[in-house]
Amino acid sequence: MRPKKIALTVAHRLAILVYVVFALFPLYWLLKVAVTPNRLLYSEGVRMWPSRMTLEHFDFVLRHSDFPLFFRNSVIVSGSTAIAVTIVASLAGYALSRFAFKTKYWIVALMLITQMFPLVMLVAPIFKLLSPLGLTDTLAGLIVVYTAFNVPFATFLMQSFFDGIPKDLEEAAMIDGATRFKAFRQIILPLTLPGIAATLGFVFTAAWSELLFALMLISGNSAATFPVGLLTFVSKFSVDFGQMMAAGVLALIPACIFFLAIQRYLVKGLTAGAVKG
Repeated sequence: MRPKKIALTVAHRLAILVYVVFALFPLYWLLKVAVTPNRLLYSEGVRMWPSRMTLEHFDFVLRHSDFPLFFRNSVIVSGSTAIAVTIVASLAGYALSRFAFKTKYWIVALMLITQMFPLVMLVAPIFKLLSPLGLTDTLAGLIVVYTAFNVPFATFLMQSFFDGIPKDLEEAAMIDGATRFKAFRQIILPLTLPGIAATLGFVFTAAWSELLFALMLISGNSAATFPVGLLTFVSKFSVDFGQMMAAGVLALIPACIFFLAIQRYLVKGLTAGAVKG
């Protein structure tokens, strides 16, 4: 049995290694193209690493393009959307988890229905709704649209975390004189920090990488986000892959920083005890 166990362990580790290499290879190739001089991008053929490296693509992106503006817009839109969705989803998820009311089934069904339609079908109606309000070609319009589309899933996500917390905790606090909102804020919310972190991460990533609505609702560079900004590196007859990949590498920075900031909440919580013995 021991050789069989060793073989299974080796196979398991090998499978994990293959998966990690498969997942990280696109990021490696992104960096490789970003530091390859233009004259070597095609002349060297397929190489695992360029014979010479350069930062000229990063210099152009940061100093001679509108990427800093696109970057700022994406941070504003993604951050605002993540915060707004998390607040709404936390309150809605708590209500669905703790209260029983007649229209609860229909509210849940309606939220599920909103996830069934292809987004491309909704571009024209949303544009027609936002246009009279002056929200097209603005960051506020994107935030409203992203918030509306991310709230249903985020609500279900938060509800699942609230369902895992015993009701006895807030009931005991209310018996001691606390209001429901105070019990929710001081007792329940701290226990759902992993859920809040997961929701923030999911919504931030979804808003950061969204292209369809950003492309259809924004007509100029002043309010364009990063995914739309990447298209500026594509001309009619050519694609500047070096500059595009450099912009992609830079765009990974805020996402990495964001997840590093919330990682301790993502990995804790499931084993944290809610009641002291």
